[in-house]
Amino acid sequence: HVQLVESGGGSVQAGGSLTLSCAVPRNTYTTNCIGWFRQVPGKEREGVAAIMILGGTTYYADSVKGRFTISQDNAKNTVYLQVNSLKPEDTAMYYCAARASGWFCDGGLGTSSEYVHWGQGTQVTVS
Repeated sequence: HVQLVESGGGSVQAGGSLTLSCAVPRNTYTTNCIGWFRQVPGKEREGVAAIMILGGTTYYADSVKGRFTISQDNAKNTVYLQVNSLKPEDTAMYYCAARASGWFCDGGLGTSSEYVHWGQGTQVTVS
C-alpha cells in the first residue's frame, strides 16, 4: 500500500522549533491536498495545516496560526511543516496525510476521515 513517510520530530524546550518533512510517493502526489494532523493518546486526531498542491493555498488551525508554516517542494515530492514557538500543548504525534487523487482541500483543513493516505507519524515533544 502507498504510504507517506514523516521525519524531523524530536524533543525541544518551549519556544523552540522543528522542521517536519513528509515524503510523498509520486502516485500519492497526484492528490491536490496534503495535510498535517496531530494526536495525543485518548484524544481525537486534530487537523493542523493543509496545502493545495496546485496553487499553494494554505490552511491552518487557529491554535497554530502565526507559529506553524506548511510548504512544499514539488521537485522533491516533499511537504514540510515548520513548527516555531513551540508550546507544551503542541506535544503530539504528527501525521502527514493526503486526500485521494484529484481531490482538493475544499477551502479548509477538512477532517481526518477525508484523507485516505497516511504516514506512521513523527513525535514532537515540548517541555
